[in-house]
Amino acid sequence: MIQQKSGLNKVILFTFVTLFSYTTYGQSNGFELVKNMEITDLIFENLEKYYVDEPQVGHLSKVGIDAMLKELDPYTVYYHEANMEDYKMMTTGQYGGIGALIRKVGDYTFIAEPYEGSPAQKAGLLAGDKILSIDNKSMVKKDSDEVSSSLKGPKGSTIKIEVDREGEGVKTISVTRDEIKLPDVPYSGMLNEKIGYIKLNSFTQTAASDVKTAFTELKSKGMKELVLDLRGNGGGLLIEAVKIVNMFVKKGQSVVTTKGRVAEENRNYTTMEEPMDLSIPIVVLIDDGSASASEIVSGSLQDLDRAVIVGITSYGKGLVQRTYDLKYGSKMKLTIAKYYTPSGRCVQRLEYYDHKEGEKPKEISDSLLKKFKTTTGRDVIDGRGIIPDVKVTEKEFSRLTTTVFTSNLIFNYATKFKLNNPTIEAAGKFKLSDAQYDDFKKYVLAEKFTYSTASEEVLEKMKKVAEEEGYYEDSKAEYDALLAKVVPSKERDLEKFKEEIKTLLENEIVSRYYFQDGRAEDSFRTDVYIEKALETLNNLKQYNTILGK
Repeated sequence: MIQQKSGLNKVILFTFVTLFSYTTYGQSNGFELVKNMEITDLIFENLEKYYVDEPQVGHLSKVGIDAMLKELDPYTVYYHEANMEDYKMMTTGQYGGIGALIRKVGDYTFIAEPYEGSPAQKAGLLAGDKILSIDNKSMVKKDSDEVSSSLKGPKGSTIKIEVDREGEGVKTISVTRDEIKLPDVPYSGMLNEKIGYIKLNSFTQTAASDVKTAFTELKSKGMKELVLDLRGNGGGLLIEAVKIVNMFVKKGQSVVTTKGRVAEENRNYTTMEEPMDLSIPIVVLIDDGSASASEIVSGSLQDLDRAVIVGITSYGKGLVQRTYDLKYGSKMKLTIAKYYTPSGRCVQRLEYYDHKEGEKPKEISDSLLKKFKTTTGRDVIDGRGIIPDVKVTEKEFSRLTTTVFTSNLIFNYATKFKLNNPTIEAAGKFKLSDAQYDDFKKYVLAEKFTYSTASEEVLEKMKKVAEEEGYYEDSKAEYDALLAKVVPSKERDLEKFKEEIKTLLENEIVSRYYFQDGRAEDSFRTDVYIEKALETLNNLKQYNTILGK
């Protein structure tokens, strides 16, 4: 029977037989698994024999696998052989490409920021270049994923990128791809004469060594206190998180334990080396984008009372994944356990498995949350991510500022600014003059965009209610007078929200000259997280009180 099947069904039946063999070794739901695999096999067999058009076998198979895994959790995924570059970038931070961020604006994709020293920069690509085609294939109206895939490829291969550049027109630039390594530590430096700063973006195979290198360099510059920035860091390799915690806690300390359905996944990860510094005061910055390995680092240092955590509550991902090699060059990343920080808590916030079809996963119920103790007896809870010791209130931008930013007016103006200004002051010192901001205002006022204020929307609702109840005509004059004050005026609001708009505009402009390092240094001037970190470290009495010392 197997010999009479097509190649597709041979693969399915091989999987079926393999699973059948597996289920005979004590799996309680073996019959259900075998039954459903057999049904799947029969469905594919009938599709192949009788469907009106030739079925796209590979596509159907991947869609089916993705849909099945989606029912579990968002971290259990299948990597087709064609997606190996994505898998490689996830685990190593490396990929074959040109080394540039891209941004979709309307029908076009733009070069948003070439990495310093990358093939893109060396070839002469600039932020603001509008991508028209890649190797003579039009990129107009293509989504950013397709453009990104077209830019990636083997090291040493050359592509021709046709761009439309502000002030220069259409030109074709040849770029030879290279192995691009996204740095785990994109920036480190001194915030002042005694406080060092390390930004950690990911936990690939080089994360711990990169942090150690940065830490050693900062110590040589006189660092006495450290800010470790994990904001926006979605995690990565668990062992790298353990190694980073090891830098600041004693050898033999339990950092994280994992517990799974399979006994072999019940493990305890302890520090294996002598620490680099047991006494340096540390502030760890987190936000709602800090997840997984970031939460292992911040949660462990919090549980061990080794650092003050500053920011907003982290994402809450307490699940561990492992990658398994499949046949035909594909892989599967599978959630195999939950992890627990030294106090015994699991930070997992959402319950993925126990929900009905079509429902979004819900937060673990408050009634199920448990309290745990740090080494000095402070209370921490599970099921809610890492709750910071010192909370930061993030600034909310006005609707005008948000509209100007999301409409890419800041991005586009920075392109024009760079064209007309070959140089600017050093990063961290550059500020727009009033005349330059006035020029930006003229540019924005000439563009077509609309926005509304929250006050205007509330008044519109109030008007409808008043009309329904018959009170509107009696209060029309007062209503109109109040509405006139809250209806958006672009010119008025561009001046009213000048400082917050300038903050975003200056940062975008600085990145055009000094790349990622410049963007980081410029942001320190107005970063409320950095401000709160400095405030915490500059008061060591308060720092120790927070840690219960």
